[in-house]
Formats: sequence, structure tokens, C-alpha cells
Amino acid sequence: MTVISTGTTASAPSGEGRPARPARPFVSELRLDAFASHRRTVIPLGPFTLLAGDSGSGKSAALRGYEALARLAAGDPLEDVFPDPAAWVPEAVGADGQGRRGFRLGCTVEGPAGPVRLDLAVQAEPTLRVVGERLTDGGEVLLSTALRDPGRSFVQAAWYTAGTVPVTRAPFPDDRLGTALLPLRVAGTTDGQLRVLAAAEQVVVALRSAFVCDPQPRLMRAPVPAGEGRLTSCCDNLADVLHRTQGQCAHRHTRLVACADAGCAGEVTGLTAARLEDGTVRAVAVRGPGRSTPLDRLGDGELRYLAHALVLLTGPHVLVVDPAAEVPSAMQALTVVADGLDRCLDARQTAELLALAASICADGHMRLLGTVGEAAAAAARRVPGATVVDLGR
Repeated sequence: MTVISTGTTASAPSGEGRPARPARPFVSELRLDAFASHRRTVIPLGPFTLLAGDSGSGKSAALRGYEALARLAAGDPLEDVFPDPAAWVPEAVGADGQGRRGFRLGCTVEGPAGPVRLDLAVQAEPTLRVVGERLTDGGEVLLSTALRDPGRSFVQAAWYTAGTVPVTRAPFPDDRLGTALLPLRVAGTTDGQLRVLAAAEQVVVALRSAFVCDPQPRLMRAPVPAGEGRLTSCCDNLADVLHRTQGQCAHRHTRLVACADAGCAGEVTGLTAARLEDGTVRAVAVRGPGRSTPLDRLGDGELRYLAHALVLLTGPHVLVVDPAAEVPSAMQALTVVADGLDRCLDARQTAELLALAASICADGHMRLLGTVGEAAAAAARRVPGATVVDLGR
């Protein structure tokens, strides 16, 4: 199945007579094959992309595939990314003559180096391992790996050199993403090596700059220990983050208060957090002079709405995310991955959150990939800048 997006993104000029290239690397396409319910699925990704479709259409699985690529790009081993790999192979996919079953993941990354494709083949059974990887630029293969000897725990890698030796070969471990290892293996002394490095680094920077956001209201209600004020994936330390942002990020905090007032029941004139006698921090919604409501009394929808708004308004410095430290933050675009973006939200909260996401994603510093139900998808189709991909068609 192939779906087409009309999303656009900000670009930087790349020379007279040539099309402009984005200044910040970003994933423009996700590919899934024999992965959960997906068969040769191609998903175009814009700055603000929502996946819709019936239950079982593969919305959550698509986000899991993106997250897997992001973790592999960050250097995580395959067994940590896929602790139960066979669960991701469709039951109808039979084993070959040697009892092997697996799946394929891939993506295209746009950026200063141009569109770069990454394709990965993973064997799930009988042993979890990478059996093939390909990094291509403009149709030219820059890196390829292949499993030559099933009895050894490595793949044979070959990458473009364009020097006195046109191709360099070396063994790579079969439990890591080879593209993420290239910067440690390539010297960068020839034009060909520099091209390989640019392509590999573009893919790694785009993929690893991701934050999986899944607010859990049951974990967000209790006071929390004061810490460094970086929001976790489940948002259980929301109070600690509010304690930080209310003093350090006045403009963004003011916008968050406005979002709270628009999406929560009753008036909200402030969001604050105070230290309790035991040293923990408790978050409070200010309702007006002398009136306030502890956040633990808010409904699940209100807490999820506030958490998503906080993520969109704060950015990577206030999130538990590991962007590429060697690349300036101005050259990176953080991708927020949110499964069930509209879960527990009413129509008003959904509309406010969609408008906020479209506004934040428009400047190119942040992108959002999420899943929604049909009502939210219908609302998103009316939001300028939002791209809705229906996986059920």
C-alpha cells in the first residue's frame, strides 16, 4: 500500500539551479514490510502527521517501527529494541527452508546531503540478528551489509570509498545498525568517504532526535521528588517539570497556561508547583485570586492534554531525549511520537491540541507523528499544516 502526502517543510538553498535542501535532517518516509499487519507499506511523513484507520490497520505498529529505527540509530542493541521479535512477524508469514522468519524496516531522510534511504532486514527466528542493510543516496549504494556465514555473529559490510580502493570491507556486529557505526569506521579523507559520512550522520541525527510521549494520568497525580526537571516519556514527573518551567521559560509557560485555560474545565489563570514539607513537588492549577486545584484532581483527559501541550511547548531541553550532542540544536528537528494523541480527550481539547501542534510544527524545529481515532482525524483534516494518512485504505 502506498499513500501520498502533501506536506511541506522549510528548506535551505543548495546552490543555483538545484532544488533547495532542508537545513535540518528529518524522516520524510517510513517503510514497513512483513512487520505486524504491514505488507510493503509506505507512509509519507510531513511536519505534522497523524495516522488514522480502523482497529488492526497497523497505526500503533507503524509508530513502533519508527521508534525501533530511532533506538537503533542511537546505538541500542537489537535485542533491547525487539525483546520479543517473533511477535512482529505476521503469523501468515511462513519460514524458509532453514526455518528463518523476519521483517523489514526502512526510511528516507531528507537533509543537507539530499534524500538518503535506509533499508534494514531483520531475522526474528530462529535467532534475532540483522541480515542485511543498505544505505543509498541518489540510487548509489553507500553502505551494504549481508549475512555471509550464519554461524558467526557478524555481517560483512562494504562502504563506498572512491579513493585508490573504491570499496572498503569489514565485519560489523549483527546486532547493531551499521549506519550508526559508520562515523566510527570511516576516516573521511576522500570525497567518497565524506559523502558516506554525511549520509550516515544525516540519517542518525534525524532518527535519534525522537521523543516517545505516552502520558499516564495514574502516574501523574502524586507529588514527585524534585529533580532535574526533564519530562519523562510517561510524564509522571509533570509537577517537577512545571516547577522548572515556571521560572525558566516564562514565555512558553504563559502559552501553556493559556492552553490549560482553553482545554480544562473551569478557568485556569496559572500553573504552578510548590515544594511540600517532605521535599516533594506538587502541581497546582490556579483558578483565580485565592483559588486553586491540585493537578491530581483533574480528569485523565485534562492531564493528557496538559502533558502533550507541555511537550510541544518546551522542546528537547526539557525532555528526556538524547539528541546528537555533536550537532547544534538549531540543525536538529525533534520528532514527538505519540500513540493515541486524542485518547481521553474531548472535542474541544482535541481541537486545541491540533491547532497547537500545527503552530509548533510549522517552524521546523519540532515534528509530530501520532495516531488518532476517526473523530480526531476528521478534525485534523481541517487543520492547515496537518497531514492525515489513512492506513485503512
